[in-house]
Amino acid sequence: MAIKKTLSSANTKFLFLKKSFKNKPFKLLDIGAGNHSASKTVFVFPKCEYYGVDLNKDYNNNSDDFKSMKGFFEMDLTKLDFSIIPNNHYDGIWIVHVIEHLFNGDSVIEKLIPKLKSGGFMYIEYPGQKSTTLPHMNGSLNFYDDNSHVRVYSITELKNLFQKNNCTVLNAGTRRNLYYIVAMPFRILSYWLAGKKLKGNIFWDILGFAEFLYIRKK
Repeated sequence: MAIKKTLSSANTKFLFLKKSFKNKPFKLLDIGAGNHSASKTVFVFPKCEYYGVDLNKDYNNNSDDFKSMKGFFEMDLTKLDFSIIPNNHYDGIWIVHVIEHLFNGDSVIEKLIPKLKSGGFMYIEYPGQKSTTLPHMNGSLNFYDDNSHVRVYSITELKNLFQKNNCTVLNAGTRRNLYYIVAMPFRILSYWLAGKKLKGNIFWDILGFAEFLYIRKK
């Protein structure tokens, strides 16, 4: 169990949660709450009060995931109606690989900032401009491998958005998770031994597929 938790903690979104809250209790609004995100997050951070937002509550979620959630908001983000989500309520808002699926992701971010407490943190991650030049591969190595990707964002435009909305950008750049880079040969070998097709995300960190911004609200 301890080994599993250590491996899970290497996830980049969890590294920034650890950096932000350490072992303290915190309220997290997770934008894009599919793929068992609630169970995984609460497993690593048992003091997390988890709230999810997604277009469809059944996107790779099960009963254990909903038991891990304090609340869930099922909504179309592009409509920009977040009135059901309380203002000044969350210690953290994480938006990981969501905005590239939205034509108005910048407006979505701007509308979510009031939901964050003063002093709260936000982490954004998305495929950067460089991803449009990478080779095509199963599981997305090039931005256009996923036909639901609709817009490429940049650090500069998002920095300007945060600075106009009373936020300080603490860190921003290309995602380079050292754990994933070191583990890359072993992940490749495990796929080969299992007879599985390699996935593009194995190479994200070494090739610079994703960009991120880590901010704090003043």
